[in-house]
Amino acid sequence: MPSEVEIKFLIPDLGALAAKLRAAGFHEQTPRTHEMNVLYDFPDRPLRARGELLRIRKYGDKWKLTHKAKGGAGKHKSRVETETGLNDGAALETIFRALGLSESFRYEKFRSEWSDGKGHVVLDETPIGNVAEIEGPPEWIDAIAAKLDVGERDYITKSYAQLFQDWKQRTGSAAEQMTFAAVGKKP
Repeated sequence: MPSEVEIKFLIPDLGALAAKLRAAGFHEQTPRTHEMNVLYDFPDRPLRARGELLRIRKYGDKWKLTHKAKGGAGKHKSRVETETGLNDGAALETIFRALGLSESFRYEKFRSEWSDGKGHVVLDETPIGNVAEIEGPPEWIDAIAAKLDVGERDYITKSYAQLFQDWKQRTGSAAEQMTFAAVGKKP
């Protein structure tokens, strides 16, 4: 099964990071596109308890179903990821509900995707701040991070759900979903 290996880091300046990516030989593959993600689980949350994720994503006008297995510990986040395209995410949501699954977390962002042909860097504008992900082989991740002036101390291996919970604790927000409307921030 294919493994996803990545790190996240906070972006203080989107324009400056885009310039660094261009200087490092990256090209923007997908311009800023709206993305909505909905995680599903059963009422007693067995997927979450096992460290797994089941997600329906709408990225622009494309739908994708993703399952991620529990990840391994280390400086990079690594986990088995299985994805497939969908024709109709809303129909799958109806099927999930009929099977007893329900929405456990919703998060949105605007994402742009960059590549140098060896791996990917994505820039995510989220309701709780701007975050980048570097995804590829571990050595490549470290080399690209260094080119972007990102040190290992800046690596984040938490999920967006975990980052949202951390943000809620810091801010005292009562928001239950990581959406622009729930957080009260304009996209």
